[in-house]
Amino acid sequence: MINHVWGLLAHPDREWQQIRGERETVSHAYAHHVLWLAAIPVVCTYIGTTQFGWSFGARHAVTLSPWTAFTIGVISYALILGAVVLMGNVIHWLAKRHAHRPSRRRCIVFAGYTATPMFLSGLVALYPRIWLCMLAGIVGLCYTAYLLYVGIPNFLNIDRKEGFIISGSTLAIGVLVLEVLLAMTVLLWGYNLVMS
Repeated sequence: MINHVWGLLAHPDREWQQIRGERETVSHAYAHHVLWLAAIPVVCTYIGTTQFGWSFGARHAVTLSPWTAFTIGVISYALILGAVVLMGNVIHWLAKRHAHRPSRRRCIVFAGYTATPMFLSGLVALYPRIWLCMLAGIVGLCYTAYLLYVGIPNFLNIDRKEGFIISGSTLAIGVLVLEVLLAMTVLLWGYNLVMS
């Protein structure tokens, strides 16, 4: 289970080659990697928002009830899992003009592994402070971008220059998807505060 995490963090070049050679299915990648890692930010946020609350500067911390945090967590988890599939489809679409275009299945698996640093950055939500979560999110996003830039040329079997262009496009769309996810979380959070 989640056997590629350390390799993606420590030696991504070798790990991408190993992942590419495995011919993994989407269901296997989800069952052994994505479902577990996508739960990290959700579970940590649940604990952080029910036990400590979000702190917005000098004001007191705002906590959620366990039921509300659970509901928001389930919705967020589903959105994260859907975002991985969406990004896999984006990579598949961007690779349409390449001779060695990988299948949609392999693109979704690739997207799931690429998101690993973003999933791990969710650990800081155990003690939710805005500045700390933003810093961890930026670090996670930067390392995810690095995994994309290292992985795309190998994954699509193209040169680094063309890989840079596809990686940049994928990253731009990925950041947009991330912003939509964050906006939806804020809306759910705001809706709860209004209803309380």
